[in-house]
Formats: sequence, structure tokens, C-alpha cells
Amino acid sequence: MAGGKGKENEAKPADNKAAGGDAKPKKEEKKMTKEERKKEEEMTPEDIELRDKLALMVERVRDADPAIVKAALESMSEEIRTSTSSMTSVPKPLKFLRAHFPGMKEHFETMMESDNKVALSDVLSVLGMTMAGSGSRESLKYKLTGKKGGLDMWGFEYVKNLSGEIGQEWEVRKADGKGTEDLRLLVEEIVPFNMKHNSEPDACDLLMEVDMIDQILEHATEANHARLSLYLTNCANYVAEPEDAMIFKVVYNIFRKVDKFPEAMRIAIRLNDQALAQEVFDACEDSLTKQQLCFLLARYGTLNVTTDDDDLMAIIGNASLSEHFLSLARDLDVFEAKTPEDIYKTHLTEQRAGAANVDSARANLASTFVNAFVNAGFGHDTLMTGDSKWIYKNKEHGTMSAAASLGMILLWDVDSGLSQIDKFTYSDSDYIRAGASLAVGIVSANVKSECDPALALMADKVDSENSTIQRIGAALGLGLAYAGTQKEEILDILTPVIADPSTPIELFSLTALALGLVYVGTGKADIAETIMQGMLEREEKVMEDTMARFACLGLGLLFLGLQEVADVTMEALKAVPGQIGQYCSFTVETCAYSGSGNVMKVQKLLGVCAEHLEENNSHQAVALLGIALIAQGEEIGAEMSARSFEHMLQYGEVNLRRVVPLAVGLLHLSNPKPTVIDMLSKLSHDGDAEVAQGAIIALGLVGAGTNNSRVALLLRQLSTYYGKDPNNTLFVVRIAQGLLHMGKGLMTLSLLHSDRLITSPTALAGAMAVMHACLDFKNIILGKYHYLLFLLAPAMQPRMLVTLDQDLKPLPVSVRVGQAVDVVGQAGKPKSITGFATHTTPVLLAYDQRAELATEQYLPLTSVLEGFVILKENPDWKAAPDPSPAKKKDEGFGDLDDETMKKLALKSRNVRPDQRMYDK
Repeated sequence: MAGGKGKENEAKPADNKAAGGDAKPKKEEKKMTKEERKKEEEMTPEDIELRDKLALMVERVRDADPAIVKAALESMSEEIRTSTSSMTSVPKPLKFLRAHFPGMKEHFETMMESDNKVALSDVLSVLGMTMAGSGSRESLKYKLTGKKGGLDMWGFEYVKNLSGEIGQEWEVRKADGKGTEDLRLLVEEIVPFNMKHNSEPDACDLLMEVDMIDQILEHATEANHARLSLYLTNCANYVAEPEDAMIFKVVYNIFRKVDKFPEAMRIAIRLNDQALAQEVFDACEDSLTKQQLCFLLARYGTLNVTTDDDDLMAIIGNASLSEHFLSLARDLDVFEAKTPEDIYKTHLTEQRAGAANVDSARANLASTFVNAFVNAGFGHDTLMTGDSKWIYKNKEHGTMSAAASLGMILLWDVDSGLSQIDKFTYSDSDYIRAGASLAVGIVSANVKSECDPALALMADKVDSENSTIQRIGAALGLGLAYAGTQKEEILDILTPVIADPSTPIELFSLTALALGLVYVGTGKADIAETIMQGMLEREEKVMEDTMARFACLGLGLLFLGLQEVADVTMEALKAVPGQIGQYCSFTVETCAYSGSGNVMKVQKLLGVCAEHLEENNSHQAVALLGIALIAQGEEIGAEMSARSFEHMLQYGEVNLRRVVPLAVGLLHLSNPKPTVIDMLSKLSHDGDAEVAQGAIIALGLVGAGTNNSRVALLLRQLSTYYGKDPNNTLFVVRIAQGLLHMGKGLMTLSLLHSDRLITSPTALAGAMAVMHACLDFKNIILGKYHYLLFLLAPAMQPRMLVTLDQDLKPLPVSVRVGQAVDVVGQAGKPKSITGFATHTTPVLLAYDQRAELATEQYLPLTSVLEGFVILKENPDWKAAPDPSPAKKKDEGFGDLDDETMKKLALKSRNVRPDQRMYDK
């Protein structure tokens, strides 16, 4: 016993020691218990009951009896599935099961293959949504071993989480070269779930992640095609080449599946794919819809879709454009001709001493351009139509511009226009004859005719027996008249001029530009080769002439928007020596990537602009202009470019500062944003004359055709400020004023149309020609080549919405016009415009405005209300019945006697307006 006691006593110190050693952990355990107790006190009895119930279920999952395990898993699944919580908190079953998650995973690994293991796998997949570690993709791992199907059971958030993990897993497997068949099967389950629950954007995102976007086609229906196509179309802007074309092709197939032919045609046009456009056109059997397709093709202008129907070809050729434009002018009461003085408003500006009205040739030339732009398309004015003595108030090249201005006034009216221009073709002056040839081209811009009058009139004027200026006028005239048509006859006429080494540099360059206009965006290698050969055959000194830039632009326009197709030509351009080789290379590269938003190209061009070069820096101007060219058409890219331009104004050399306003103008044609106007207004007072001139012409381009009152005021102030420099800067101010009031506010220079989806190649080509001309104001615009300003003709379009009936006669209907709202991926049927006003067609649309029909009496044949829209009557529409005469009588005062009327009048006079408002 004593020995035993001794042993007990011996054991005690050891126990005490152990107790002493474990004292700290016990304290911690006590602390944890306090925390748990505190949490338990905060929990409601229902929560405690649920926690204990779930713990029991987890315990039973480990049971040896499969029936008990099955029952436990079913109960647990039911608890998770039926739990509800607020939007911001985790459902309670998931919260209480968090502590058991590691243990359940361990048990899963030890289980034999059975239905219970599959059921547990599903439960673990759901728990993994909130409990798995970042990047572990456990939710997906357990789903792949779980039961096939059954996504409806676990809800939307689970499916969304699963989609994200599939995208990550796909990337990893692709990189490792592993198979993805199981992921594909899961995607094929998830996509129908998303489509069923109106979550089209999620379905599209998942399919794009796993390179299966073409499978969305089988889920497209009449009900969801609009949301699907809108989302995919907008996604394509942020996808690299060639995936963007693939997405557009999917959208095209969606529209074809639901027989939306005008929408399918818009996508074919966006892809610039003539075969697809012809396919849509031939597949459409409804004659009215076919006419609507013709209007879409006419607005774009460069897809030569053919048909045997002469009436349809007339629509594609824009034959009725002038007639509808003049009808719009009469409706809006602006048909009367305006004089340059109506635009200058010199009575509102302070006349400086010595700045009296002097009838100088320069002022007259400015008035010629202002008159041409303001009265463009109206067919009559106060200077040129009629006796036309005005033309002789100009000198030499001025008379050429004056004769050409008649083409601008008669714009689109080929039939009567050519007869009025005809008298100038017999003039003794070479300049006037050259101007008449240019006028024929301007009149025919954007209008095609079966009899080709422009070709008949000018074919022989390009021949070498004519003077250089006449040949220039004829070449540019042909370029404008047949811009985007790819007409072989023009190629046969103009190629010999380029191929002849003795051709003067200005004729060579402008003929190359004309060919670039005709074959814009075709990438024809033989024309590119001819132009490059012509450059190589001329001495380097000759190619240093400022006009050589237009040969480079002509070459660039051939590859407009073709991206990698231009690589071979750019490689060949390395053989062109001197500065012009670099200038040409950057021109071709920037044209090839125009409107693509390609970030890598923009970074490269920014790097070129960052070099501080004192001389041989003309290629930097093209690089800077190229940034705007690549970013145009995409809002975010345009904003980021604008920020880069501000840096260049602060840190760039003067040669770059001169180009910044032009680049800003190109980014915001006919879109006078207040921030842009502020920026250009500051630059218009710059110490460097060319920076100021660039800013002034950019103000005109930004406000073109908008009649913006703020820009008009700025330009009037600038005309006073530069009153002492009438030959240079004041001349530019006047041109800007003419552009601002272009077509009396009924026209636009905007390159984008069809709800800003499509860029017109001919419009962009014309705008680029003017931009390159403005890179050297002194020698081109202010020199003897001012007539190049008329190259804006292909970019000039009416900014109208005209609704037509089934006989293509104007049909006035009520439309709502307001600011366009981005509704991509939004639930339900959100309003696509805001701040709208209701008008009766025809109406004018600004750059960022959208229109929709105010009633459902008519159905439009196209979803985008722009330009010409054909309407057909809605068979389901019922007019609201007129109130019956008896009801009207009840609503009024009826046959009240005089005494009652007096009492009513007295009563209403004694009631305060606020009481009257609330019926008190």
C-alpha cells in the first residue's frame, strides 16, 4: 500500500508538471469556448436547431449503412436547396457546413464508387462554391465526378461560379495539351440553363471562353435573337483579329436563322463581305424588304451587289437621294439660298480699323468655299448658279475651285447638274475646264448611274495632250464619281498616267489618290505595285515634293481596314529611299488598321511620336494621325487617344503639336463635344500659326453640319482676332464657318452610320485626303491646291430620317428622337433612348441620337431608324376609340344655367392654385 501510495505521490508531480505544461492551451480553449458561447447566444433557437441538424447529417454521411447515408445526403441537399438568405449574405446551411467541409472531402476520397458517392460529390461541388480556396476549382472538380444534369436544382449563382471555373480550367488544359471533352459536355448543359433563364450574356461569355461560340446558334430564337446579337456585336469590338470576324459571322447566321434580312445585311456590310451581302439579297423574297436592303447598300456604297431589277439598282445607286433631300429642306423651311454674309454675320463682329470690306481674290475664294459648303445639295445659290459672273472674280486656281464649287451646290443631282456644269467645259481657261471636270465628279459622288455620264465626259481628258491642270481635274473627278465602285474602265484610264515616268509629281500623286478612292479597301496588288514602281522611278528629290504625300495615301487607301493583308506591301516599301519611304510605310500601316482599335499598333505609333526629331520628321505626323484613325469608331479608344494627345501638346515637338488638332477633328467629325470644343478653342489662339490653323479647321470639322451655336460664336470671334491676316488664318476661319453650316445644318461628315456599327470606307477616304492636305497648310490649302477641300464630298451625307410607305413615297409619322442609351446585356426591355422629344418625320438626327416610332401603327422593316426606312401597316394595331359626343358633353359644362356658371367661376377664383392642383 505504501509502495502504491508512493507511486501515486510520484505520479502527482508528473501530472502537475503536465498540467503546468498544458495550462496555456487550456486557457486558449476556454477563450474559444467563450467566443463560441457568445456566437451561440447571438444565434436564434432556429439557427441552433439547424446547426445541430446539419452536424447530425454530416455524422450520418459517414455511416456504414448506405440507406442512412442516402437519406442524410438527400436531407442535406434539400436544406441547402431550399435555404433563403438576403442578397449580401451566405445562406445559413453553407455557413454551418463550412467547419465540416474538410472532413467531408476526406471521407469522399475513402468512399467506394456508388450512387451515394456521386450524390456527395454534388453536395461538395455546391459547398466548394463558397468554401474552396482561391484558384482551387474544387466546385468544378466535384461537379465533373457528380451526377450529370440537375443544374436547375442548385440555382443561378452556382452555375455562374461553375462557368468561371470552367474558363480557368480550359486555359490550363489547353496550355498542358490535355483533353477537354468532359468540360464541353458540362458547357452543353450550362448554356441551355442560361438561355432558359434569360441570361444570354453569360451563355455567350462561356462559349467564347471555350471556343464554342458557333453553338449559340442552336439556342437562338425569335424571342432572344435581338439580345444575343446585340451582346455579341458589342463583344466583337474588344476581340482580336480574326476572332472578331468569327463572332460577326455567328451574328449573321443568327439573323439568317430568324429571317431578319436587313439586320443580316448590316453584318455583311460590317464585314465588308460582298459574297455574304449578295447571299442575303438573293435569299430575301419579300419585295419591300429587298428595297430596304437596297437603301442599306446605297448608304454604304462600296459593295457592288447586282440584280436584274432596274428599280432596285436605282435605289442602290442613290438615284432619289437629291429629291428626298430637297423635300426635307422644304419641310424644314431652309430651301432658300444663303449668302456667305449670312454665315459671316460681320455686323455682329467688331470691325478693326483698316479691315474694311476689300474685294480681294483671297476673300472671294473664301466666299466661294463657304457658299459651296452651305448651299451643298440645294441646287441653287446666289453666286454660281444663274449668270455665274462670280467665277471671274477669282484668279487661276481660284477659278478652278469656283467652277468645282458648282458641283458641290448641285450635289447628288446628276441629271440637271451635268447640264448646268456643261457650259464651263467649253471655257477658254484650262483652270475652269479642270474645275468643270472636278465638278462632274463631285455631283456624282455617292450616286451611281447605269449610263456612266461622268466616265463619258472625262475619259479623254486624262490624255497627255491636255494640260496638267486639266488632267488633274479629270483624274480627281473620276476618283470622286466612282469612289468605291472598283470600276475596271477607271483603272485602264488612270494606270498609264501613273506608269509614265515623265508625269509631273502632282499629277502622279493625285492620280494615285484617285485610284485609291476607286479601289478603296480592295488590297489590289497590281495597283499597289504600279504606284510603288512610279515612286521608285522618280528621283528622291522629286519625291520630297509636298504633293508626293497623296501617292502614299492612294497606296494606303487600297489597304483600308485590311490589317495583315498590307504586310507584303509594307515590306516592299522599305526599298523606297528617303523620308517619303517612311511616310508611305506609316500611311499604309495606319490605313490598314483603321477603326480596328488595335492596342499594339497604337503603342507602336506612340513610341514613334515620342522621339524628339528636329528634321526628317514628317512620318511622325502620319503616325499621330494614325492613332486617331485606329481609335475612331470606338468610344473608349477615342477617349484614351484624346488623353495621349494632351500629353503630346505638353511635351511634343512643334511638328506634332500641329497635327494634334487635326487628329482630334478626325476622332470627332460632326460630333461637337464641349470638352473637344474647349481644347480646340485654346489651340486656335496658339503662337504657332499652323497649330492655330489646324485647330480652326478642326473646329469646322467637329461642328460640320451641326450649326452649333458655340462653335459659330468662337469662329466669329476668331474672324475678328485674325482680321489682320486675311490671306492665311482668316481664310481658314472662313472655311471652318462654311463647314460648320454645311448643307444649312442638314448634313453630316460622320464616318459611322447604322447606329454607329458601320464605317463608310469612301467617307473615311475623303476625310483622310483632306487631313493629309491639312498637314501642310502653307503649300496645299493656302497654296494652289485648295480645291482638295472638295474631296470631302464622299463623306457628306444627309443626317435625316425619312419614313417611306410601301410605294416609296414619304409617310409622315410620329417618332421619338433622343440620346442613345447603351442597353447591352440589360435585363428586360430597357428604353434605348433618353431625354427624347416627339417629332413628325422627316427629322434630323445628331451623331449620338437614336430614333424610335412613337406608336405601333406601323412596323419598320429595319431595327435601326436612320436614313430611309420603309414602314408597313401593323395588322394588329387598333386606334384608340374617340370619346362619344355624349361623354364629351358630360366632361364639359353641358347645359348649365348662368347662375350656376357664375357660382363655379367665383368658386374657382377663390381657390389657391396649389389647392386647385390637388383637387381641394
